[in-house]
Amino acid sequence: MPSLTAPQFHTGQTIRTIGALFGNEEWWRDQYHDIYNRGYKLRPRYHPNWEPSWIRLGKDFFAVEDGQPNISRATMDATRRRDGKQVMLKKVYTDEGPHELIITQLFSSRQFSRDPRNHCVPLLDIIEMPQNGQKLLVMPFLRPFDNPRFQTFDEFVVFFTQICEGLQFMHQRNIAHRDSTANNIMFDPSEMYPQGFHPTQIDRRRDFKARAKRYTRTQRPPRYYLIDFGLSRQYLSRRALDVPLRGGDKSAPEHRNVTRCNPFYTDIYYLGNLVRQEFIKKYHGFEFMQDLVDEMTHVNPARRPLIEDVAARFSYIRKCLSGFKLRSPLVSKEKPSLFTIFSRAKQALLAPQYIFSS
Repeated sequence: MPSLTAPQFHTGQTIRTIGALFGNEEWWRDQYHDIYNRGYKLRPRYHPNWEPSWIRLGKDFFAVEDGQPNISRATMDATRRRDGKQVMLKKVYTDEGPHELIITQLFSSRQFSRDPRNHCVPLLDIIEMPQNGQKLLVMPFLRPFDNPRFQTFDEFVVFFTQICEGLQFMHQRNIAHRDSTANNIMFDPSEMYPQGFHPTQIDRRRDFKARAKRYTRTQRPPRYYLIDFGLSRQYLSRRALDVPLRGGDKSAPEHRNVTRCNPFYTDIYYLGNLVRQEFIKKYHGFEFMQDLVDEMTHVNPARRPLIEDVAARFSYIRKCLSGFKLRSPLVSKEKPSLFTIFSRAKQALLAPQYIFSS
């Protein structure tokens, strides 16, 4: 019979129950009922009367669903009670700066929300919290743009086209994202993962009992989104200059000093550098993007193209790619085995033939 006493470990002078809530998780536990009354349910781990299931089952905490912690300080997954939809809750403090809330609301307004060019993450709801100036933004539960990994060049084409479209939609309204980096681009997984997946162990089912079942990007092409507008700003024009705000990608040449720079050109750098780091450097066969990426990441921001020019150039590049090239599997530069190469080739040939066209 398993012990009903939770195991413990020593960390310096402190003792913490293995698998217990972290400090950042305790805040969510304390808001459980307020969030529930607004129509959203947190995982069993965050119920005030939670008792760890692994103690009763005699298992390790990491082997069961309620042993999976949320390490983020600002976000938490939840389930919308009326339909079981997975959502993401994000804490924002309007007294510290209203930009994120204002811009998120703007792109979710009736004026913009139905525009297919809008790739800003939708705002589903706002939960007012008892704490002064604190709100919870309710948004769709998304998945990192590169998980699972891209399998064909066509899947990359769909991705890059959508993100160009989304960034252009923002820039044409004089809004610079200012952190449009890899961590802030995600996709709606509802088509690829119709049964969902666990919010922290994203390759597992929601109940944590098996691997999540999925389709490929080719079988069910996803919609990509730009997220996190905490550093975003709206200007009078795209000629505006502003003090640099360093986000996830700190390699932009103009951020090596504190002089004012054009944030729209920095957005172009971020997108170009993402392609360079996540595709050109990781996979064979992306030479067709090299010249455009070199221009997008030019050391002189003024010599980078506008997002309209990037979209036009890429449209031409796309038309020059053959159907065979688009269907071809991506092969990692990390010396993949022959088995990996052949299995991906077979996967590409057996997948439904989805060829992107504009």
